[in-house]
Amino acid sequence: MADSTGRLPIQQLRPQLDQLYADFNHADSATDPIQIVRRFQRDDDREVVAFIAAALAFGRVSSVLQSIERVLAVMGPGPAAYVRSFDPSRHAPAFAGIVHRWTRAADIVAMLWVLRQMIDRAGSVEGFFLDGYDAGADDIAGALDSFSTRAMALDLKAAYGRVPKRPGVGYFFPRPSAGSGCKRLNLFLRWMVRRDALDLGVWRRVSPAKLIVPLDTHVIRVGRCLRLTTYTSPGWRMARDITASLRKLDPVDPVKYDFSVCHLGMMNACGFSRPQGDSQCPLRGACRPRARTRRPSRRPSVRR
Repeated sequence: MADSTGRLPIQQLRPQLDQLYADFNHADSATDPIQIVRRFQRDDDREVVAFIAAALAFGRVSSVLQSIERVLAVMGPGPAAYVRSFDPSRHAPAFAGIVHRWTRAADIVAMLWVLRQMIDRAGSVEGFFLDGYDAGADDIAGALDSFSTRAMALDLKAAYGRVPKRPGVGYFFPRPSAGSGCKRLNLFLRWMVRRDALDLGVWRRVSPAKLIVPLDTHVIRVGRCLRLTTYTSPGWRMARDITASLRKLDPVDPVKYDFSVCHLGMMNACGFSRPQGDSQCPLRGACRPRARTRRPSRRPSVRR
């Protein structure tokens, strides 16, 4: 029986969500940018490649993968070493013509320059993140705010020359305090912090329990269908609310369900607000798709 908010008791979802997680928890279960990251064996390479891959993870999967590959082709077989010696004035021309949706070559150069400065200051991207991480906090909201604020305070002039009023690199460093769901940063953290057949566990000093689900259109659709959130507008509050629901199933590792839930949506199996309802959904019976029905017209039809 649902509660006053319309949610089913969360424990009723556990068997099906656990099975869905198990079905997707292998390295080649679905086409995903993390497969590019997994090609690299060194932790420092994986950290750098993961940040680039997550930063560009918006748009169609095929386009995302193509853009990541184009950037990595310039960087060569040792991405971390490339970033440690990155010089915008010397290396920028090699990225000319690389565009991913509204992200331009100058924004990619600026991202790599920011990563270089992080590594120079803290030894790694993880070290830079940890400077704002509070292990006693409820989640990583404050750490993400600190990370993005400090990143955007680094030198950008070397990458842009004249820094725009709203530099494109800022898209890679959103803040929860501004309401952003921080999907791509949360995706990067999932890859770095969690460890299973998919996620890499490169970072050892951030707790998986603090992570927040990467909020994209697929997680939103499935999350609303499962009544994991009462919010209807995407943003940090919705991401935190969905995570809070999943934390009731696994308080130590709530974000473990993200990959399977996301790819369930990408497969168009979720019928939330669609005429198909739950006919194709492996979570049938636990979800509430609220299939749309077409209202009859009040006006007589007219032949043309």
